[in-house]
Amino acid sequence: MAMAPGSTGHRGPAGGAGPGPPPTKQQDAAACPETPLVPPAMVLQESPFSSWPLVALDMLAQGLLCPGFWALNRLLDLQPTTAERARGRRCCSCTGRALAGLACTVLLLLSLPLTALGLLLWLPVQAARRPFAYHHATTAAALPSWDLRQRRGFTFVSANLCLLPSGLAKFSNLGQTPQRATYAAQQLVPKPPSAHDSLIPRPHSEAGPWHYGSVAVEVEVDAAERTMAKLLPADASRHFPAELSERFPADADFLCLQEVYDAGAAARLRQQLAKSFPYIVYDVGARGLQGCGLKLFGSGLFLASRYPLLAVQYHCYPNGAREDALSAKGLLSVQVLLGCAQGQRVVGYLSSTHLQAPAPDAAIRSEQLTLGLHWVQLFQDAHEEHGDIVAFDVFCGDLNFDNCSRGDEPNQSHEIFKLYRDPCRVGPKQDEPWAMGTLLDYLKIYEEPVSTPENMKRTLSQPGGRRQFLAGPILSSGQLDPEAGDAWQGRRVDYVLYRPCRDNQPLREEVDGISFITQLASRSDHLPVALRLAVSPTAP
Repeated sequence: MAMAPGSTGHRGPAGGAGPGPPPTKQQDAAACPETPLVPPAMVLQESPFSSWPLVALDMLAQGLLCPGFWALNRLLDLQPTTAERARGRRCCSCTGRALAGLACTVLLLLSLPLTALGLLLWLPVQAARRPFAYHHATTAAALPSWDLRQRRGFTFVSANLCLLPSGLAKFSNLGQTPQRATYAAQQLVPKPPSAHDSLIPRPHSEAGPWHYGSVAVEVEVDAAERTMAKLLPADASRHFPAELSERFPADADFLCLQEVYDAGAAARLRQQLAKSFPYIVYDVGARGLQGCGLKLFGSGLFLASRYPLLAVQYHCYPNGAREDALSAKGLLSVQVLLGCAQGQRVVGYLSSTHLQAPAPDAAIRSEQLTLGLHWVQLFQDAHEEHGDIVAFDVFCGDLNFDNCSRGDEPNQSHEIFKLYRDPCRVGPKQDEPWAMGTLLDYLKIYEEPVSTPENMKRTLSQPGGRRQFLAGPILSSGQLDPEAGDAWQGRRVDYVLYRPCRDNQPLREEVDGISFITQLASRSDHLPVALRLAVSPTAP
């Protein structure tokens, strides 16, 4: 079967072993010879270009564009954030900014010929570019065999990092993109497992290596004791109140990041995360002249996985409008190899997206969600093989609408909530009482009560703090809703949804933990969200 445009992947054989006792690793490897426990050295093409001459032309075009881009970025970056205003500005500082602005303007004007030449070269080169780059670490370890009688857990993190070029980030009251990218990368790197950092507490009485995907980590507790990550039994009948955490979960298996637009920021993330997440898809988006218009920026999507990726596909939304029309916002879908059981592949599906942002564009967001669901189904139909065991199907990202605003009502009843489950949602316009907003009031992100992860956790733990520092319900115009009252929980625009188990599948999913994370306090205007799914046998 031919792959859809914009996708690439590896197709293995169909599985088909009959029931019986779980096979050993050696038997699994023999039963699935083309989906080995040790991931192949290259499943996807790493470079977005098919040849070195194209890479050289792209580098030359970017070199010609660099002076103009640098001058424009520095000019926009002169706008102070609220934190810079609060520190006060002396007359000399104002004079210095004025002189710097004049110098940047002159440099921008002088660089226009180079910019025009670079753009003429850059546009045709982008037509030959694949819509994503892929990084694969060569140190990935072997995947453990999957015993279908046991429970397994997977943790998904979705985070909008707001890593635009510093000048553009100032429009969100942020700046210093390189420094914020370095900080985010350091915090996203998992720490040794502990009950504090994980969404699920772990026992300390079992020895052996700690396996996360294809990465094995051995953690010493003392000279005589070691700890191993193991999923504990959970009561499936109870709801899981969300945890407000100061840290990213140490057991994260998949990172789905949005607004990683800055190339330097993406490089920092890739370098820091590669040892813990061997499989990374970055620089996602079809730039240049596309069927949906001129795209100067990529999609901003960035995905990191502990598990091998069998197939990747990206689609650009054709209906972007206003300022979003300049970026290639779209849907990124991956098929993940989780292991091999009884001669069959165990796979998972994960999709990440970032929808139209302006508040009045609810109709555009609904169209994008409908397209996204269609693309997800096409992707799964194209890459799922007979006998595959599907462990999970997750859809996540910044959807740019909430479940409390009157202005977002057209999106709150979308079909996606019939196919995928939102653990924080009861129904349209009604969230669980423990759910909370993920969008901060961007003009207040530097204020002392929310300036550090600890302070933000303490403040947002109180209803008054949430009302003061989280963005409130809006009308379709984007203005605050004067009739919202005091009962709202904040605008929850960041989602991690999962699809219930399919018919005739031996595995089922249930929620084992939900976390709203304050780790990026004063470095983003979003709260990251983490969801842990427990995957267990459908029948005892």
